[in-house]
Amino acid sequence: MCVCARACVCCRSLALGTKTGYKLFSLTMVEKLDCIHESAETPDVYIVERLFSSSLVVVVSTAMPQRMNIYHFKKGTEICNYSYPNNILAVKLNRQRLMVCLEESIYIHNIKDMKLLKTLLNTPSNPSGLCALSTNHSNSYLAYPGSATIGEIIVYDANNLNTVTMIPAHDSPLAALTFNTSATKLASASERGTVIRVFSIPEGQRLFEFRRGMKRYVNISSLSFSPDGQFLCASSNTETVHIFKLEQLGPSGGDEAATWTSYVGKMFSAASSYFPAQVSGMMSQDRAFATVHLLTSGQKNVCTLAMIQKLPRLLVATADGQLFIYNVDPLDGGECMLSHKLFGVDDDQVEETESEGSEVTGPAQACPSYAATAALPASGPVTATLTGYSEDGGAKKGEVIPEHEFAAGPVCLDDENEFPPVSIQKSGKS
Repeated sequence: MCVCARACVCCRSLALGTKTGYKLFSLTMVEKLDCIHESAETPDVYIVERLFSSSLVVVVSTAMPQRMNIYHFKKGTEICNYSYPNNILAVKLNRQRLMVCLEESIYIHNIKDMKLLKTLLNTPSNPSGLCALSTNHSNSYLAYPGSATIGEIIVYDANNLNTVTMIPAHDSPLAALTFNTSATKLASASERGTVIRVFSIPEGQRLFEFRRGMKRYVNISSLSFSPDGQFLCASSNTETVHIFKLEQLGPSGGDEAATWTSYVGKMFSAASSYFPAQVSGMMSQDRAFATVHLLTSGQKNVCTLAMIQKLPRLLVATADGQLFIYNVDPLDGGECMLSHKLFGVDDDQVEETESEGSEVTGPAQACPSYAATAALPASGPVTATLTGYSEDGGAKKGEVIPEHEFAAGPVCLDDENEFPPVSIQKSGKS
């Protein structure tokens, strides 16, 4: 149904790319979705990213997979567009940086004026466009695969434009990456999908190791921390979504429930120092704190944890255009209860409910991975088509984003002066 689905934890919004364009929804309540914007100007959208709660939205279409268009959707204007030498596989953005990932290169822009700051060329082959960008206002850490054959993670400082560390995370190639909200932790999973690890940032030390399963390999499709960083959810091509709790088992855990599972976990943790490294690693892994069993399996989905109406929720958006909302018990965990199911599973249901603003249509051919299409090796410079911007991609005549929009601390981008403050038209150049 939909080409892509992306749930944003920070602003509680959902962006959907469809065969007819894209839609943005508010996730402030569970009874229904409020469609805050809909565009049919660009067909077959497979990447749509919104800058938090602002009106800046980035769109990439399968019709022109090498071009990124940036819009101010409330004003109905295009800010600029950039063309790249090969297909765009992923776009990530925060208040400081906008990052574009191709199969073998990454482009880092200053989001205030869209000037190209750095090009990371000849990065390891990354056909799925796997990468993560922190959303914390004080830094811009970028994580991407450091190898095409093993699970190495490169952590790059996109503000200071230098490599921070390399983390040897897994034996197999990476499949998923995500930062927590404060950018102090990074979670990863490999193509095997059996183990999920959490590392400290920027040091890269291993903090937690969770076992998703031992009987079969799965394709992890998404990882997401809760807003407070205490939980981590993982979805895959199976029917089960796992939620892990980030807590250390040890003597300080006096407040922890005296369950048989926690007792055995503490015993394994205490005894792990007597086993070889391979064995102790297995013993110290924790199992899921809570789980969700979806109605179907075998399709791509995106999961996220959010607080909606003052309650913790797990949201799962599937590639066929459905959104499932589950209630999460933060104290006891266990099986999560389905709260609401939004969207329909076929075109007839789409037509019946679309008038209510709670339905999204889209093509049946979903992308094999989030924001990914087939791409050739990248080469050559970026070319830009801008009006009111200089040839090197920077702003001219002072047409930049005011400093208060990107100041440290909470920033409100919901008024008439939100990003961007000027309306810049396309020049029409190719």
